[in-house]
Amino acid sequence: MPNHKSAEKRVRQNEKRRDVNRGNRGRLRTGIKKLRAALEGGEAGAAQELLPQTVSLIDKAVQKGVLHRNAAARYKSRLTVRVSASGE
Repeated sequence: MPNHKSAEKRVRQNEKRRDVNRGNRGRLRTGIKKLRAALEGGEAGAAQELLPQTVSLIDKAVQKGVLHRNAAARYKSRLTVRVSASGE
């Protein structure tokens, strides 16, 4: 329980930030899951369409501090390789 006015404010701010961060992280995870589901389902065309959207989500997650830039690069690289392999 906060004992100071500034601590009460910090609690309120933390709750708001947590909601924002959870939303951003959930959006990212959902996008990646959709792309992976398309790949596993053998839907090469759908995967080709989803890749740019997913890469955009990953880049936005980096900007918002949800994901480290090296982790984002790793995700993008691996997903791109899998999509291009499914199209062949």
